[in-house]
Amino acid sequence: MNAYLTSLIGITRRESLRFLSQKGRFFSALVRPLLWLVIFAAGFRAALGLSIEPPYQTYITYEIYIVPGLCGMIQLFNGMQSSFSLVYDREMGSMRLLLTSPLPRWWLLFSKLLAGTVISIIQVYVFLAIAALFDIRFSLAGYVAAFPALLLSGLMLGAFGLLISSRIKQLENFAGVMNFVIFPMFFLSTALYPLWKMAEASPLLRDLCAYSPLTHAVELIRFALYTQFNPDAFVWLVALTALFMAGAVAGYDPERSAILRRAG
Repeated sequence: MNAYLTSLIGITRRESLRFLSQKGRFFSALVRPLLWLVIFAAGFRAALGLSIEPPYQTYITYEIYIVPGLCGMIQLFNGMQSSFSLVYDREMGSMRLLLTSPLPRWWLLFSKLLAGTVISIIQVYVFLAIAALFDIRFSLAGYVAAFPALLLSGLMLGAFGLLISSRIKQLENFAGVMNFVIFPMFFLSTALYPLWKMAEASPLLRDLCAYSPLTHAVELIRFALYTQFNPDAFVWLVALTALFMAGAVAGYDPERSAILRRAG
């Protein structure tokens, strides 16, 4: 058990030091959602004429509505960036040394996943603190209740990033993920618009948003900030986390990679 704990602490420390040395990554993670919150939200609200009436609040402004979606955006981008570092480590050879450890491969990947999730949660709470300066606030109980929701959503999105990175062999190919994975997942979710607004545009679009992994992450966070529990989103996130993690563990199998290299 000591070896498991030591590896978890070591990987977490390594990811924390890497994050602290990349100050641009921290500020970019905050600037992106703040732009949506301060600048784009006003235009979207005016253009769409949104008056959100969710079942857990009689009336909220559009700025408050999209805050959980922007929290999901932070975790989505952080999960992809953490996975990007795995692609880099694999090209440099350090990933191979990590996976040849006597510890189970799933534990090593989970340690990496947990470390990235903790970093994303810190970023989210800093964003929520800045949003409070713009008078966009939730109750203290909501901030506390959001922690387990952020933990689960961060694990799911991080596991999704691990799964994608296990299929990417070169750093150059990772740039395509931004255009073909991250942005479609973000816009095809309830991060910016409620499902009923999507249904007005297209039933197919509404169905795509309803089954988007980010939608369930955002809805769990949104309900938690209002101290409520969304059981459907919780079940979806648990199932998706297990599915993505299993795929990532299989993708990072050294024997499988060797077979594919010989076949290629």
